[in-house]
Amino acid sequence: MYELSLLSPEAVVDIMGDAVMELGALSVSVEDADAGTDAEQALFGEPGMPTPPAAWEHSRIVALFHDEASAREALSILALQDFFEGSHVVGVSPVADQDWVRITQSQFEPVPVTADFYIVPTWCEPPTAAKQIIRLDPGLAFGTGTHPTTRMCLKWIATQGSSDRELGRTLDYGCGSGILAIAAKKYGASSVDAVDIDPAAVTASQANAIANQTELQLGLPDLAIGSYDTVLANILASPLKVLAPLLCGHVAAGGRLVLAGILERQTDELKVAYAPYLQLQVLDTMDGWVLMGA
Repeated sequence: MYELSLLSPEAVVDIMGDAVMELGALSVSVEDADAGTDAEQALFGEPGMPTPPAAWEHSRIVALFHDEASAREALSILALQDFFEGSHVVGVSPVADQDWVRITQSQFEPVPVTADFYIVPTWCEPPTAAKQIIRLDPGLAFGTGTHPTTRMCLKWIATQGSSDRELGRTLDYGCGSGILAIAAKKYGASSVDAVDIDPAAVTASQANAIANQTELQLGLPDLAIGSYDTVLANILASPLKVLAPLLCGHVAAGGRLVLAGILERQTDELKVAYAPYLQLQVLDTMDGWVLMGA
């Protein structure tokens, strides 16, 4: 396998990447050419914030090819294109054969939620301290327990489920991977309805529930009927505001509502949106995100 490496300005990164793929590249990655210097640029966006640039000012494009001839042929064609102006060739070099699956897996370890509750990839052994685990692999869509919003929800579920107050009948609205629903069931919920507007999320939740030997009732939002002792919703602030009457309508008398996907600066917005129904308060904070509940 051979690696073709180019330095390209921001304006042509997308078209260069597409062109390389059309020329037979097995994969293409884009990195900040200024990484490790004072000019390094973060491209992380947050909900409600301006969209960050689509690429770095100076990008390193790395394309993998089956053999050297394919890489050099692609380079010769690229060099003739108008959009190649301003780009520079770093080189064409061999890539040592490696077990990429094993290398990738070695980067991930069990994620602690509490001192004895862990999210454990399927290829890892549970830590000796783990009394409760959820098997879930990182990199899958719909949430895998590493984001602060999910971890705060899981911590709340574990704490409540370990207390004298039971979770009871539970609703996970916007279930994604089903991780919160699975946790709720493992921590004593009498039953769990897990719903999502995306059928693919429902399918993913079903697979994860089976992998964790957990029984859930799964479906689209119309599956949620009646009142629940615990209502969980880890989405984002904007849809949570719109869903205020619906979610509050599912909370039984004396029940609890737990919301996540909220930035610290959005706390007051959520309190106002839910004020006609429930009085929200901040339950936890982590890395600029908050967990709210009533």
